[in-house]
Amino acid sequence: MKIKANQLSSHLKNNLASCYLVTGDEHLLVDEALDAIRAAARENGFTSRDLHVAMTGFDWQQLRDSATNLSLFAERRIVELRLPTGKPGRVGGQAIVDLVGQLDADLMLIVSAPKLDGRIQSSKWVKTLEAEGVNIPTWPIDARELPGWLAERMRRAGLQPDRGAIALIADRVEGNLLAAVQEIEKLRLLLGEGKVTADDVSSAVANSSRYDVFKLVDAALVGDAKRSLKVLAGLRAEGVEPVIVVWALTRELRILAGLADAIAQGMDLASGMRKARIWNNRQSLVRSCMARHQPGDFNRLLKATNHADRAAKGQTHGDPWQAATEIVLGLSLGRRKAA
Repeated sequence: MKIKANQLSSHLKNNLASCYLVTGDEHLLVDEALDAIRAAARENGFTSRDLHVAMTGFDWQQLRDSATNLSLFAERRIVELRLPTGKPGRVGGQAIVDLVGQLDADLMLIVSAPKLDGRIQSSKWVKTLEAEGVNIPTWPIDARELPGWLAERMRRAGLQPDRGAIALIADRVEGNLLAAVQEIEKLRLLLGEGKVTADDVSSAVANSSRYDVFKLVDAALVGDAKRSLKVLAGLRAEGVEPVIVVWALTRELRILAGLADAIAQGMDLASGMRKARIWNNRQSLVRSCMARHQPGDFNRLLKATNHADRAAKGQTHGDPWQAATEIVLGLSLGRRKAA
């Protein structure tokens, strides 16, 4: 069966399935779901765990052997499989199906993976896990849901936040759930249980927004100029060296320029992205960016990054932050709108 992540706690109180599939791109939510399943399993006598990580070249016979490996003692065991790509392939998918068929009261299977696309969700191995156990997809907490999520987490920690406190934390952690949990714990330690106001938060919470260069690049790729500039300003305020920002922009623009050249030579975008080894969860960003730009735009922006890099290293006159701003706007808006 399939359940929501917020239903997992009540499910585990009532029963324990023989197998679980936990998926999603928000690591905190996936890890918390896995921790809850393992804790419930320990309470039910599962004292041993075999962990497998299916990286490239993984020997799927190891997973099959887990079902037959007998412990010296009569232990109930968990076999845990991590799928970093979410794609076990034909051999791996069959190995998972075979192992599910061998599960019994003393053997549990837990599989974790990133968010699965529609094709993988309809695959035999996913359907088998869902039919014989529990499928728990986790979803990122968006900006609209974040205040409610924070309020619930704070109440669980014994805090009673007012609306201003929640709004301030939401603004400062900006979607970084791990930072949010850390700041809630910090508030609990500093203030103790009870009421929390915006003033309390202002004096205790560090600015933990995800102002990193990769968030900057992603915001520019998707065409969100306002957020791109906000992240860029945050990087500057945090003392990040401009050469790091320029490096990240240059790296992405080289990939985009290569894709544009491949398309000009007759290759389709999907094949080009596979050749460039662009991860599935970023392909929609790249598609959006490619659609906004004309041939030659990326090479033009690459020349600008060369100037910005030299300015950042003191090799030429100019403000590297201003140059980075112009590059980010060009990447976000496209040639015509940026002009």
